[in-house]
Amino acid sequence: MNPDSVNLLKSESEQLIKLQQIVQQAIEEEKLIVENLLHPPEEILNRGQSVSDKVARFGGSWKFIISFSVILAVWVLFNTLSPKRDDFDPYPFILMNLVLSAIAALQAPIIMMSQNRKEEKDRKRSENDYLINLKAELEVRNLHQKFDLFLEAQIKTLFDSQAKQLDILKNIENEIKLRK
Repeated sequence: MNPDSVNLLKSESEQLIKLQQIVQQAIEEEKLIVENLLHPPEEILNRGQSVSDKVARFGGSWKFIISFSVILAVWVLFNTLSPKRDDFDPYPFILMNLVLSAIAALQAPIIMMSQNRKEEKDRKRSENDYLINLKAELEVRNLHQKFDLFLEAQIKTLFDSQAKQLDILKNIENEIKLRK
């Protein structure tokens, strides 16, 4: 083997070693990100949180709105059409207003608890999105480093071949001068 081939093999092995170091560094940087994405913390709901989610789910549905409207319509119809001795909440419907106020007073904080929990889940989801974007950025950075290494190796090879060509041209020039 001539010395040029040996140098070329040596530079290729150095390039492979650099690439392996880049890959190893990328793996170490991504371990935390991948671990967090693959094994997100389990959400453990206590009884109150579970109830607040169910109340919020039902309280914000068409089923609730329609059934509540039907109950209010029956309440009003019964208290306006029944004989005076059978109605339990006459016309200004004070008892109905009290019941509605109590339901609203209880339902609002329960729904807020559920929304706060969902907001926390959204925050964690956005953190995971950030980590995914960070991982993608690291991958792009690693690709840039690999590309830079390849360019560096190509430029070095080009310079080496140019230097050899210049040496050959000088040798040819010297031989031409000697023949004259």
